[in-house]
Amino acid sequence: MESYKDDKWHEQGTDVRSQLKFFEQLDRLEKQRKDEQEREILLKVAKSRSRQEDPEQARLKQKAKEMQQQELAQMRQRDANLTALAAIGPRKKRKLDSPGHPTSGAEVCGASSDAQVVSGSSSSRQHGRQRITRVNLRDFIFFLEREKETSHSLMLYRTLLK
Repeated sequence: MESYKDDKWHEQGTDVRSQLKFFEQLDRLEKQRKDEQEREILLKVAKSRSRQEDPEQARLKQKAKEMQQQELAQMRQRDANLTALAAIGPRKKRKLDSPGHPTSGAEVCGASSDAQVVSGSSSSRQHGRQRITRVNLRDFIFFLEREKETSHSLMLYRTLLK
């Protein structure tokens, strides 16, 4: 007869993290099994229609009723979340700007030299990837009016005509 150490099905594990994960998974499965058993017992009690009810059975019926309401609320919440996610649509990843693409100021008003001056100061502070900021026309006009270099520029007058 082989000893325990020589058994080909048993080997000593040194990866403690995977062993802990395994035991956590076992605990989770055991808890799930016990919850299912309790749920089945409560459902049986809730369905029983005996005339003489002792206080224990009444308490179990109440607990079963609460459990069913909780499950129903969870199902409604899950359905609402799925509906909201479907309404939003698939998640899109934002594209990273490459150096040849226009920066945030040029994106709003085209590739004019004034826009590159305005957006150049913000892109020099950022490291790594560039951040695209979207603004509406009213905000852009406000910005152009406040800046000394662009307060009387042709770009400002063109945006005011739009």
